[in-house]
Amino acid sequence: MFNSLSDRLTATFKNLRGKGRLTEADVDATVREIRRALLDADVAVPVVREFTGRVRERALGAEVSGALNPSQQIVKIVNEELVEILGGETRRIRLAKNGPTVIMLAGLQGAGKTTLAGKLSKWLKAQGHSPMLVACDLQRPNAVTQLQVVGQRANVPVFAPHPGATSTELDQPAGDPVAVARAGVEEARQKLHDVVIVDTAGRLGVDAGMMEQARQIRRAIVPNEVLFVIDSMIGQDAVNTALAFDEGVNFTGIVLSKLDGDARGGAALSVASVTGKPVMFASTGEGLDDFELFHPDRMASRILDMGDILTLIEQAEKAWDKDEAARMAKKFADQEDFTLEDFLAQMQQIRNMGSMKKMLMMMPGAQNIRQQLEQFDEREIDRVEAIVRSMTPHERLAPKIINGSRRARIARGSGVHVSEVNGLLERFAQAQKMMKKMAQGGMPGMPGMPGLPGAGGGARKNAKNAPKKKAKSGNPAKAAQERKDAEARRANAAKALPTGAAFGQQGGDFDPSSLNLPKGFDKFLGK
Repeated sequence: MFNSLSDRLTATFKNLRGKGRLTEADVDATVREIRRALLDADVAVPVVREFTGRVRERALGAEVSGALNPSQQIVKIVNEELVEILGGETRRIRLAKNGPTVIMLAGLQGAGKTTLAGKLSKWLKAQGHSPMLVACDLQRPNAVTQLQVVGQRANVPVFAPHPGATSTELDQPAGDPVAVARAGVEEARQKLHDVVIVDTAGRLGVDAGMMEQARQIRRAIVPNEVLFVIDSMIGQDAVNTALAFDEGVNFTGIVLSKLDGDARGGAALSVASVTGKPVMFASTGEGLDDFELFHPDRMASRILDMGDILTLIEQAEKAWDKDEAARMAKKFADQEDFTLEDFLAQMQQIRNMGSMKKMLMMMPGAQNIRQQLEQFDEREIDRVEAIVRSMTPHERLAPKIINGSRRARIARGSGVHVSEVNGLLERFAQAQKMMKKMAQGGMPGMPGMPGLPGAGGGARKNAKNAPKKKAKSGNPAKAAQERKDAEARRANAAKALPTGAAFGQQGGDFDPSSLNLPKGFDKFLGK
């Protein structure tokens, strides 16, 4: 969503690097580029004007002039101001103290209200609540059926006493939306559901009839939260639509849908600032699990290409199997071999976390490799899994037995070329070596630490600098001469030894075996 804006801002900050002091001209040039980037991203003009004004004021103040690294201080200021226009802090649902918490959804037709009702209900269910959906959109064809399907997928009950329009919008809806909403809240109270989500009708544009119906539903059910669902891809018109709904139903929070689209993201940066209402949730895909709580600070970090590690950790914690992680930890501690069975289990854990592209885009600096990430084929994981599953259990435990004929059979079974099987086995062998090295206390490729067994870096360095040992000659006469020369060198070294010993023994015969030295060490003592 924010790729274009992120690229422009990142390029702007690169021009400031290496400058020990920023002049007023530097600040003006930076603010000018930020203004252009925001306008190109369809951010509302009043928001851009206010944002750049605050950034310029702070950048010219003592906050930057006294900083050790002025360019990083500018980035910090822009990050803080982005957080501010995105809402400042994370806003959560206010739950009712008594009775069910009533949440009303409002917005234009096509914004994604019905799908979002299912996503929100599933998210609330995962939080330990017992939600129920109420179908009050009796005007759009098959809207009630769609909500029932979404509720079934989310495993959440749906209150739908009337089918609504079934073919065209000209059909007379069967039932009163206001009465359905009131009856739905009462049904939830009787069946002890603690959250009620009311899906209301929308239009292709803001009109008086839709607003009046939304007002009547609001007065009838007195909701704890009124969430305005807005399509993140509608651009500049987002502000006018949001202001109209705020005046009509006085919504309490905003939900951004289709945040995974390729639009420039101006709606997300404009609506919260113009209306003064917080963005509470974001829909990031078509699946029911593609839904998250909106954190202004994390979204600002994503825009500035600083990553979103906290969200990544939260997703991992939700998807990661703790029993499997404990099993792998024990296996690692016992220095057991990492097998293809373990590899398959770890790959399943990663798949449970969702899209690899989305996860990698949350890493700091991901914008620099965005083109490579966009070319990444998610189906590659499926191909790898197919290759491993085409092996026998014995082959997964002992990959070394996989010869040429076995590789051909595995390739046929998984529908890939033999070269792909070879590549996977080579990569796995490298991973197996790395895991074994780590289990022994070392890390391949890392410099050695004195006194740490298995670190290995110092030994490699000494081995590199040490003179190479001459290979034995294949000529018997020459080999005999080399042995005589070696004996002569040892004899000379023995004569050169001092009579005193470092351990206090003076003179006499000295037996190295009394010190329990390593095998072969006596040659260094001339014995």
